[in-house]
Amino acid sequence: MSATHDTSEKLAEVLEKVRTLGPTLRERALEAERAGRHSDATIADLDATGVFDIGSPAEFGGYEFSVRQQLDVVSEVAKWDGSCGWTVWVGASTNWIPAGSGARVVEEVYGPAWVGPRVSGSSHFPASRGRAKRVDVGWILSGGPWTFGSDALWAPYTNLGCIADDGEGPYLVGAQVPLDELRFLDDWKVAGMRATGSVSIKLAGDELFVPEHRCVDFRDITGARLDSGLKGSIWQAPSLGWAFSLMAGMSIGIAQGALERFLERSKGRPVRGTTYKNQLEAPLTHLMLAEVHSKLQSATLMTRANAEETDRLGALAAAGTPADPEYLQKFSARVLVETAYAAKWCAEAIELLQRNSGSTAIMESEPIQRAWRDARVITLHGALNLEALSENYGRLMAGSQPHNFAGITTLDRFAPAPVKQG
Repeated sequence: MSATHDTSEKLAEVLEKVRTLGPTLRERALEAERAGRHSDATIADLDATGVFDIGSPAEFGGYEFSVRQQLDVVSEVAKWDGSCGWTVWVGASTNWIPAGSGARVVEEVYGPAWVGPRVSGSSHFPASRGRAKRVDVGWILSGGPWTFGSDALWAPYTNLGCIADDGEGPYLVGAQVPLDELRFLDDWKVAGMRATGSVSIKLAGDELFVPEHRCVDFRDITGARLDSGLKGSIWQAPSLGWAFSLMAGMSIGIAQGALERFLERSKGRPVRGTTYKNQLEAPLTHLMLAEVHSKLQSATLMTRANAEETDRLGALAAAGTPADPEYLQKFSARVLVETAYAAKWCAEAIELLQRNSGSTAIMESEPIQRAWRDARVITLHGALNLEALSENYGRLMAGSQPHNFAGITTLDRFAPAPVKQG
């Protein structure tokens, strides 16, 4: 959190507004799933609660909550509807991308009035089909489509991952592209998180000129090497700690919502195959609930600790005393693997609730089945390969280096910046 402002009252206000809106979000969830996107009314209602401002710069009227505070907001939204939680998570946790792209991009993204998320990103990995070619005073983008464009339907800009090559080998750049230069494919036909509208993206034409300041070497973004003009300590917090602590919070919120729904619908329900007339009085239910609690509590405590450590590391960097690069690398690897475990435990907890909810819990109208699907989708996110993340963290624990790869979750971001020729 920035040392210059106290956000606790604003946090309480945002949380209360989300709780008030929550039943409406849950009521709209089925229709949104069928549409494959949130309605404009839902985006506007979420915006009115302030959830799209929680990670935005204070200099531009944003709330600039700490990561620990943002975690509470993402969890509360996800408790009511996982897809809404995903949309808020993306809007909050990717603010480091425009901030890492320099002051001019920051001004363009946060300066104008806007209803909805400010930030979206797509295909920030080496397999990107996007291409960027350096030209006089800018870049020419081509290729695509860019996949999994969460929030792109509603954000003023989307940062597109592109491969560039100036003759010394390919590298990844992030290109900030305005909404009106993008076209969206109707290809979000998925098992869960259906209302996020995370469609694939194309350019409006075969090529697009992007001004020089909007296309940035992604190593400069991940390394926070460009001056954003922003003063808060959150802009110096580890980006992986920020993004993935909030991602785990999304899983936690969905599981909390499923648990509350289970307790609500189970009162007075008989347990088939037994003489129990009230499911909440059956010992088998009590044993199951204790297991659900333990999985959820483990995920929650671990995630809160990661969010708090992310804030602490940001404050250290802002004070001019950053943590040792080796520690930052190990912390980032730890956040990734612990987020994968949190997602796994929450999905398992929901599956226990689902299995003990009877056959009616498979109905489209029942929130538990949607929570079940949404939570599993989180575990399948490309950045949450549990086995790969476990190996990388285990290598660090054993004194070896993790795998070196390009992309948004690279752990090789604490090495010295490459020397630029000319």
